[in-house]
Amino acid sequence: MTAHLTLSEARDLAHAVLVAAGTSPQNAAAVADALVAAEADGIASHGLSRLPAYADQVKSGKVAGAAVPALHWTAEATLRVDAGAGFAFPAVAAGLDAAAGRVAKTGIVGVAVYASHHAGAMGHHVEKLAARGLAGLAFSNSPSAIAPWGGSAGVFGTNPIAFAVPRAGAAPLVIDASLSKVARGKIMVAAQRGTAIPDDWALDPEGRPTTDPKAALEGTMLPIGDAKGAALVLMVEILAAALTGGQFGFEASSFFTADGPAPRIGHLFVVMDPARLGGPDFAARLEVLLGAILGQDGTRLPGDRRLGARAKAATAGISVPAALLEDLRARAER
Repeated sequence: MTAHLTLSEARDLAHAVLVAAGTSPQNAAAVADALVAAEADGIASHGLSRLPAYADQVKSGKVAGAAVPALHWTAEATLRVDAGAGFAFPAVAAGLDAAAGRVAKTGIVGVAVYASHHAGAMGHHVEKLAARGLAGLAFSNSPSAIAPWGGSAGVFGTNPIAFAVPRAGAAPLVIDASLSKVARGKIMVAAQRGTAIPDDWALDPEGRPTTDPKAALEGTMLPIGDAKGAALVLMVEILAAALTGGQFGFEASSFFTADGPAPRIGHLFVVMDPARLGGPDFAARLEVLLGAILGQDGTRLPGDRRLGARAKAATAGISVPAALLEDLRARAER
């Protein structure tokens, strides 16, 4: 069974749950906005379903709910942001806002966020940059789920990447993808339903291809592009963790459980001024490329479905599992 909420009701509820758990009101607002934005875009895996784990981690101290991000400019165009073992959303927002103010002078700014937590849908962060006329690249690592190619023990996370660029007279183009072949949530659903999975999704604990979702959950995810994808995962691990001072995936604790130390992972952002890099013709040149894509039958741009879901949610609200809604309302009243 499902229940319906308006986006405003969902934000208010999420905020109340987080504050009741011990999150500062300012941080709770940032997290609530991010989770509801994911719900509106049809990314339920990064939406309200995360709230119980988030709240439990604040209560246990695994997440510092009142952390205040600390910003340190290490050069004219490089910024380090210490998330203080708190939620990623306030830290990322503070860093990107500062970078957006600086990039008009420098043309490009690198932002390294460390000692952080789950950053949600990475595309949302760079989309906000594109809404300001900037281009953005984002990289994040996460707790281990992918083994090095040929191995059987998880070293890397699913390590999402994202990119956004402004368009003339249209919504920004946003590309957002994790580097596993499928979302881990799909395997969890298969395990709950007792159904098999394709044998190219994951490996069992011994490093063998498996169709058993339970064995897959105990093993590791396969990367996109097989060996080439594993190299890309390694690249993102270096960019997001080694280059920021965050913990590696195999060092980080789970985003889903309240026990253990803070994950303290990292995120790297590259903020760019398109006009400074590409000149005054950038916008027109981009549309030439996108027109070549859309001129073919059966094509679409990345993010079209997301924008459709967002427009629908703005008027119709969102649907959430009734059991989850009941749990959240109980948490908000504690």
